[in-house]
Parts: sequence; C-alpha cells; structure tokens
Amino acid sequence: DMFTAGTDTSTSTVEWAIAELIKHPQIQKKVQAELDSVVGRDRLVNESDIPNLTYLQAIVKETFRLHPSTPLSIPRIASESCEVAGYHIPKGAHLLINVWAISRDPSIWTYPLEFQPERFMPGSKYEHIDVRGNDFEVIPFGAGRRICPGMSMGIRSVQLITATLVHGFEWELPA
Repeated sequence: DMFTAGTDTSTSTVEWAIAELIKHPQIQKKVQAELDSVVGRDRLVNESDIPNLTYLQAIVKETFRLHPSTPLSIPRIASESCEVAGYHIPKGAHLLINVWAISRDPSIWTYPLEFQPERFMPGSKYEHIDVRGNDFEVIPFGAGRRICPGMSMGIRSVQLITATLVHGFEWELPA
C-alpha cells in the first residue's frame, strides 16, 4: 500500500505539472531554457542538478499547491473535546483537512486559481513557503508527526521526473 501510495501520488503530480506546462507554453519554454543552461543538451538531468534549477523547483511547488494529490488529508480522530475558531469538536470526532481549499485560499494567495510558478521564485512574497509541512499555506504532504513518510522521496521524484520529461520533449496539444 505504501509503495502504491507513493507512486500514484507522484505520477499524478507529474501529470498535473506537464498539463500546466502544456497550457502555459511560455512557462515551458522558460524552464527548458533553464534546463539547457544548467544541464545542457549533451546529457540527462541528474538529481544533483535539481538545487540549481530554481524555476523548475517553483513549478513543482506551484503544482503541489494548485493540484494536491490528496485534496483531503488522511482522517484524524480528536483525542479530546476542544473548540477551534468557535466550533465545538467532540472527542472521537473524525477530522479531515481540506488541503485543496487551503492551497487556493484567496486571503493567502494572489490569484489562487492561476498557475504562477513565479510566486515561489527568489524575491517573491512566497519564496520562503515550503511544501514540507512547516508552512500551513500549502501542505500537500500533511504536517506534524503524521506527515507523509515518503515526502522527501516524493518531492525528489516529482522534480527529477518532471525535469527529465521537460528536458527531453516539447509538450503541446495535438493540432
């Protein structure tokens, strides 16, 4: 089950990234130029290239934000009664976090429904927001002690597979 969960979610995220690049050819050209500059055309992308591919990393973050692979978190059960924002939550209540809604919240994100990787680039308002569960504006892997155990592998896989596909092919809709 863990292997399937990791491969299905990573594959889905890569598919969304490619779909967004097809919809936004100017973004695709920009990341291809970055790949050509950092990697060149004479070899394949290596995992060691990823830290130098800042625009690619921004594309992956924006894909995680706009298209979380698990729109609702794994259910939790309240261990005790509490009140959150005026709502009473009884002990034993099943709780879900709407990851999809959080990452599209217009009080947090400018133009939340638009694919804008630039929002995560150095110098931008959101450059320090991370997808690793420390910033609750975007939590595709959850947060806290129940965070996805495959998060690091998932991020690296999505980055490397997306980079490899974009470096090797020009993606477009059929004419």
